[in-house]
Amino acid sequence: QAARLGGNTFAFFTRNPRGGAQKPLDEADAAALRGFLRENGFGTLVAHAPYTLNACGKDEAVRDFAHRAMEEDIARLEAALPGQYYNFHPGSHVGQGAAEGVRLIAAQLNAILTPGMTTTVLLETMAGKGSEVGRTFEELAAILDKVQLNEKVAVCLDTCHVWDGGYDIVHDLDGVLAQFDRVIGLEKLKALHVNDSLNPCGAHKDRHAQIGEGHIGAAAFARIAQHP
Repeated sequence: QAARLGGNTFAFFTRNPRGGAQKPLDEADAAALRGFLRENGFGTLVAHAPYTLNACGKDEAVRDFAHRAMEEDIARLEAALPGQYYNFHPGSHVGQGAAEGVRLIAAQLNAILTPGMTTTVLLETMAGKGSEVGRTFEELAAILDKVQLNEKVAVCLDTCHVWDGGYDIVHDLDGVLAQFDRVIGLEKLKALHVNDSLNPCGAHKDRHAQIGEGHIGAAAFARIAQHP
């Protein structure tokens, strides 16, 4: 479908986005995919972790699942589809405080990432709903700063999430990008999720809309898509 649309990348979930267990890997299918990507000039793909992954949950069982799921997902990517991005929602601290959330997320990454891995792990910008960690560029930078293998981590910017988080990408796109560059560094921006929002800027709601049908609007997406 991506190839028919003229695309050279796509995103996919590594497992049921609201589930737990993985399906068995079909080695022949993975090999066929690698061949198709190579023959059609595809670039880096974005594998998305399940939404149930919470690296900074209050419950140890929740954190244990997050660790196992990320470890399994990255191992399968390394084996079947090396060199891609692995995107995840940093998590929710559930009353422990953002600083503890940052510490726990970085600790999980430090326990899983290895020097020889080809996968780059992306922290997604969040809308700030509830106790989400990653609602500001500063929180993401704090996690990145604590990751020992810093070259193995980067950021995926979600347009709905940053808008809902209070970053005005409609009226001040250049200003938001400049702020990202100051706090994190544009060299760490590796992917975008392009979604409109059902809510005004700063609502901290995380309710997506079809492109052009929300508060961000089609004109802003034209500026985003064509930004150098």
